[in-house]
Amino acid sequence: MNITALKGRILEIISLCVAVLFWQIISDYVVRNPFVLPSPYLVACSLLGLWTMLPMDIVISMLHFSIGVSFGALVGVSVGAVTGWFRVADRVADPLIEIVRPIPPLAWVPFAIVWFHLTHQAAGFIVFIGAVFPILINTYAGFRSVPKDLVDAALVLGCKRKSLMFRVAFPYALPFIATGIRIGMGIGWMCVVAAEMFGVSRSGLGYRLFQIFYPHHKMAELMLYMLVLGLISLLIDRTFRYFVEEKLLTWKKGLIAEA
Repeated sequence: MNITALKGRILEIISLCVAVLFWQIISDYVVRNPFVLPSPYLVACSLLGLWTMLPMDIVISMLHFSIGVSFGALVGVSVGAVTGWFRVADRVADPLIEIVRPIPPLAWVPFAIVWFHLTHQAAGFIVFIGAVFPILINTYAGFRSVPKDLVDAALVLGCKRKSLMFRVAFPYALPFIATGIRIGMGIGWMCVVAAEMFGVSRSGLGYRLFQIFYPHHKMAELMLYMLVLGLISLLIDRTFRYFVEEKLLTWKKGLIAEA
């Protein structure tokens, strides 16, 4: 790790420590009510009683997330590529996509329960609905925006028309696809919590948060699970960005001003 990256990490740690300190002060001296705002100390203490339960809930929620995002990426990239590259497919699919896309994922909860019952597949289906459309739209935009000059150059160099989609359009669209997947993962993670909260699953972080802690007014435990949700989302996003930006799309990196 170079000096600049190390400085950045130190600044991140300092900002988090300051935020926690500020939170403790507000909780103890301004709010003075642990039901309204539990302090970091109480939240940390609640972890002691949940250290066996929390890992299992994380695993279950990650399972729901993985099911939904995996199928969302598969369908979104496939449909987005076909509709973005072939005009006839775009004309056929666009009305259907634009009718279904604005429907909120939670509106599908009753059908998810009827179709899949209270299973991991039901929660994964809600995540799929939330993740698939950002991936699809960004993939479509990537394939649709391939420059004509790039296609002409590939043809002149001997690339066959049947291979243009995979040899020219797909590499060009990769940054768009990566952006769509990143957005889809963020929405999908929110849908995991919402699906579990609304009863699609009988386990997981969202289920425990809304069905167990909130009805029993366990606000410190509730705050702990909220922080865990945020930390997992951060970890997922940072991991994805590392592999995509540092490994897959290194040629696309721009110049970033160093602060």
